[in-house]
Amino acid sequence: MSDLLKNIDARTKLAGTNKLEILMFSLGKDIRSNREETFGINVFKVREVMRIPEITRAPEMPDSVEGMVSLRGVLVPVIDLAKFIEIETDCKPEIMIVTEYNGQTQGFLVKAVDNILRLDWSSMRVPPAMLLAEMGGLVTAITELKDGRLVMMMDVEKVLAETSHFDSDEKILKNVQPLGKDRTVFFVDDSAVARGQITRTLDAMQVKHVSAVNGRQAWEELLKMADYSDVSDIPLKNSLQVILTDVEMPEMDGYMLTRKIKADKRFAGIPVLMHSSLSSSSNQQLGKTVGVDGYVAKFEPQKLSKMLARMLD
Repeated sequence: MSDLLKNIDARTKLAGTNKLEILMFSLGKDIRSNREETFGINVFKVREVMRIPEITRAPEMPDSVEGMVSLRGVLVPVIDLAKFIEIETDCKPEIMIVTEYNGQTQGFLVKAVDNILRLDWSSMRVPPAMLLAEMGGLVTAITELKDGRLVMMMDVEKVLAETSHFDSDEKILKNVQPLGKDRTVFFVDDSAVARGQITRTLDAMQVKHVSAVNGRQAWEELLKMADYSDVSDIPLKNSLQVILTDVEMPEMDGYMLTRKIKADKRFAGIPVLMHSSLSSSSNQQLGKTVGVDGYVAKFEPQKLSKMLARMLD
């Protein structure tokens, strides 16, 4: 099954093209709706796909965490995604997708995996409010296939945040000192979990902020700011000091957004900081190819605050 994930070198060339590849999977037919939905996860977050190994049950874990498995001597938590989403199905999961992001490894139990689909981020749309409510905010983007099926991109960062133990932001950020200067950060992220953490970090630093929920919206808002700067004849960097961007976003990803920013001379002198769960060295190198000025992993608000402090100072 891991043959699905070969040819990684070719995939790294997708950076800056606004394209991505997703592994499609299903969780079984929902008894309540009588539908079997198709979900997707970025291939860059998938390490391997396998039949479910023996799971060791562990006490005091969330209901959706089935236990732990040993992969090459490393204990990895295993999450039943159907239970996490609260889908009632009469079939048992058969496949485990081993994921790696934010420096964490975890297994996702699913019914079956489909093929890998290459598509353009512009074809990925922000989910309608009704679907967001139905899925508990777990879907960050949606696209329609030629056969009429809808594929929903899962917010795996939300899964990690709700099933893993992290110190609270309040505890982590209690020692963060206010910047003491009038500074503004523009940030963009399609994950509500990530946007909330960024907001709390900037508030702890007492830094003003403006935000967007995807790359295209961010670019439109940044262009408005640049146009206003032209009309007022005030350099844009006087009112905006750092742009913070996610990588995976519907309509326009962070690589393409960064490339557009760096190609517009009005943004000269304003650093772009990439903030992503795709935090491997290869992904950081991809960010450099489009001109990012820094890279910091998600779920590390203290590191984010330190990086921002250096850039804003």
